[in-house]
Amino acid sequence: MRAVIQRVKEASVTVDGIVTGKIGQGLLILFGAENGDGNEDMEYVVKKCVNLRIFCDENDKMNLSVLDVGGEILAVSQFTLLAEIKKGNRPGFTRAMEPLTAEKEYERFCLLCEDATGKKVQRGVFGADMKVSLVNDGPVTIIVDSRNKI
Repeated sequence: MRAVIQRVKEASVTVDGIVTGKIGQGLLILFGAENGDGNEDMEYVVKKCVNLRIFCDENDKMNLSVLDVGGEILAVSQFTLLAEIKKGNRPGFTRAMEPLTAEKEYERFCLLCEDATGKKVQRGVFGADMKVSLVNDGPVTIIVDSRNKI
């Protein structure tokens, strides 16, 4: 399971001209589920996302989490995070979880983040052609991979 976490001042997702999710300060999380991912992978990724200390404290040190700053989360499903590019230049996606299961995992990820933060997680639309806008803060971008915990 992979997540790309971006610290943002604001972010939004638009599908067919309609805003489906919008946040102010917080995290834009691009989420991808991989074949074979299980509960342990989900727990690891959720815990990392909500507890990463990537917001600055009063001394301008990254010491605060999205929980600490009362920030929001916008989660966007993105199977392309599982792209394989070792052979040739056209990405392959055989590692990505099949869509019906992946959609359930995406929804479960959002619900677990809501449980952890006590706030509604804004969402994109699974499988849709989404337009994602953001103002990256820093920029700060962190990749979390449940299969690379070391």
